[in-house]
Amino acid sequence: MTTDFLALHRPGDPLLLPNAWDAGSARILQSLGFAAVATTSSGFAATLGRADGAVTRDEALTHAAALAAAVDVPVSADLENGFADSPAEVARTVADARTTGVAGGSVEDASGRVDEPVYDRALAFERVAAAAEASGDLVLTARCENHLLGRDDLGDTIARLQAYQDAGADVLYAPGLRDVDAIATLCREVDRPVNVLLVRGGPGPAELAEAGVARISVGGTFAWNALSGLVTAARELLAGDVGFLDRTGPARDVMARAFRD
Repeated sequence: MTTDFLALHRPGDPLLLPNAWDAGSARILQSLGFAAVATTSSGFAATLGRADGAVTRDEALTHAAALAAAVDVPVSADLENGFADSPAEVARTVADARTTGVAGGSVEDASGRVDEPVYDRALAFERVAAAAEASGDLVLTARCENHLLGRDDLGDTIARLQAYQDAGADVLYAPGLRDVDAIATLCREVDRPVNVLLVRGGPGPAELAEAGVARISVGGTFAWNALSGLVTAARELLAGDVGFLDRTGPARDVMARAFRD
């Protein structure tokens, strides 16, 4: 399945990769016709009543296994920063991810520290190299977190992703990059499929396809849409309004098909 997953990454005809937050949402997305799904660290954390980044390594791997078992399409796991600083421990996380049944996994270069939010480039390279060596046939996505952390330096982002490519990454990803010309430049400057995160006010799928993007994901946005529906319905109930009862049809119909087996 991992070979099939990588083959879905086509520059100019990007894979639309929705992020599921539990087994049920993964099955719904599969039933709607998506060719693969990914996990989302923020969406999964929300199901546990926690903020993004507050999930443990073992919890993330167990979650990834649950989604992989729930669907018949490839699943890519959000492995955050490998849940470790050292290359050896990142490699252990990736090796263990291979046992969960997922087809791919992503490792980011965010350190989680305020003073140095992104790992030094040399250490970041070593981390990706270790992950790649441990990945086997797992499709490894290397993420540069610059643009999510206020580091809007396209040159550094490209240099980092070129290094991660040389380290053995299969897919490259710079979430938060929203300028279509910058995205097109990135696609030209690397030799691996590029994933882009859809963001409000940024380019849509057609523009990203024209820029040469090979994969498009949504991060936690689908989970936030679902939770926004919950907030709206709850506020209506508190106000004595039962309009939410009329909005259950689409989900119930899809779930009836998705959960039939």
